[in-house]
Amino acid sequence: MFTGLVEAKGIIKSKKITQEGARFVVDSSFNNLTIGESIAINGACHTVVEIFDSAFAVDTMCETLNRTNLGKLVIGDIVNLERAMLANSRFAGHIVTGHIDGCAKLISKRQDGISFVYKFEYPDKYIVQKGSICVNGVSLTVSNVGANFFEVSLIPHTFENTNLFNLKIGDFVNIENDILAKYIEKFSKNSTQAIDENYLTRCGF
Repeated sequence: MFTGLVEAKGIIKSKKITQEGARFVVDSSFNNLTIGESIAINGACHTVVEIFDSAFAVDTMCETLNRTNLGKLVIGDIVNLERAMLANSRFAGHIVTGHIDGCAKLISKRQDGISFVYKFEYPDKYIVQKGSICVNGVSLTVSNVGANFFEVSLIPHTFENTNLFNLKIGDFVNIENDILAKYIEKFSKNSTQAIDENYLTRCGF
């Protein structure tokens, strides 16, 4: 599990596409990775399969290439990196699984005071204003949402320390919707009990 707080930026060092998927080698500042541990690349969970002096390798399956922006990466591209959360860590972001739901397209960006406002074209299902969303592995708060779009506001720290700083209009980013919203939808669809005031009272709310 991850939190959406990017620890470092990496650089794609090599990319080898096969019929079975792809192998990426990523330059990074991490010096204590181990074979088999989980690491999120632009928000997509991967397993470290090889370690070099200042880089690591991961294998990416076809499903991930088709669902994320990883298939479009080229050598030299910057990616966001986060290692799996430790059980004794502060939970400073939100629950992020590393399983990407789809890609959103950047359709506008502007500066508003100290913040940078990015508007993405994406279905508004599971997205609520002031709710959480994970963009390229970055935990962000939704500042505005409408039919088939949402906006997020980046503080300077996020802008400077993730790969969101160099997004151009038309670029695609990986999106992971809030897992809690998806569980609530499934529960409500399968429940034969109407969720009303009486039901919530019986459940202690």
